[in-house]
Amino acid sequence: MLANSRGCILFGFCFLLFTGASWAQFTAISGDVKGPDGQKLRGAEILIEREGQKGTYKGAKTDKNGHYIYNGLPIGKYTVSVIVDGQPRDQISGVATKLGDPTELNFDLKQAAEKQLAQAGSTPAQEQARGMSKEERERLDKQAKENAAILAKNKALNDAFNAGKEAMNAKNYDAAIESFQKGVEMDPNQNVIFANLADAYVGLAATKTGADQQAAQDKALEAFQKAITLKPDDPAYHNNYALTLARAKKFEEAQAELNKAAQLDPPNAGRYYYNLGALLVNNGQIAASEAVFQKAIEANPNYGDAQFQYATALSAKLTTGADGKIIAPPGMKEALEKYLALEPTGQFADAAKGMLQTIGATIQTNYSNPSAPKKGAPAKK
Repeated sequence: MLANSRGCILFGFCFLLFTGASWAQFTAISGDVKGPDGQKLRGAEILIEREGQKGTYKGAKTDKNGHYIYNGLPIGKYTVSVIVDGQPRDQISGVATKLGDPTELNFDLKQAAEKQLAQAGSTPAQEQARGMSKEERERLDKQAKENAAILAKNKALNDAFNAGKEAMNAKNYDAAIESFQKGVEMDPNQNVIFANLADAYVGLAATKTGADQQAAQDKALEAFQKAITLKPDDPAYHNNYALTLARAKKFEEAQAELNKAAQLDPPNAGRYYYNLGALLVNNGQIAASEAVFQKAIEANPNYGDAQFQYATALSAKLTTGADGKIIAPPGMKEALEKYLALEPTGQFADAAKGMLQTIGATIQTNYSNPSAPKKGAPAKK
């Protein structure tokens, strides 16, 4: 009877959902721009270039209050420039972004102009141009045209990315794929766009079946591979790639990718190991999931869902004593109690309470047929 009881417990409580399917670590830069007259400057363009890695972001403009903000930047260091009438007016390098509130960066073009004038020895730019040779002026003009082309490309790139994000928010995956595809064609070195293209294909796959679903999943895997090639140290990319591999039933590869995510991002290792445990359970490897869920709670003892799933995995080791009572393996009761202490009204609260009530309960092991004749009573004819 114990085997049947364990089966019911596992059937009732071994259900997991993948978490953290898409949580890449994006940041933002914001600030105010004052014009040469010292007043708030409207319509100035903000050019953001990542230092040490390829990555250019453009499209943000100051509003009527001279304020700007650019979201969706990977954590890193940037050079930020203010562009007015197609010409750079000020630039700040070494700007480090952070998670949470946007990094604040303000510009004062009056001070910037005064600084540039002082550095030029108070010689007006027009006079410098007069001293140039014809060849030097031609080189200057050529550079200006090239800069204008770069700015136009960056604007188109940013427009394509933003259009893709809007389509994703509306769950219009075909339109999102089209926009992100335009982005990677304009600049095939943008890991963020490849990652979003992969997410769009994942969303599309969820709406399809059969061969169409498989084709969308394959495209998603290909896009994630490109994103990881461009930025192999991003744990979120490895995590999301792993979940997509799992959907494609490539469990061994998925486990390897989740292990990489945990190694790259130890503070969030608990979440990655939790996802790995989910993969094992969904693949029918309950015994193997026990050690992984244990790793998850070792990495983060206050991860409530991991505590519950660890207890669920341990429930496969329930035994029955000579007195017919269920005996829980070491750690199961403590994990359930820890979960309820952390999540008293959580999604698994009722299940955890039911499992605790089951532990130690007496199981009926002797059954009798109610239709069988009682001792001493004549059999029916």
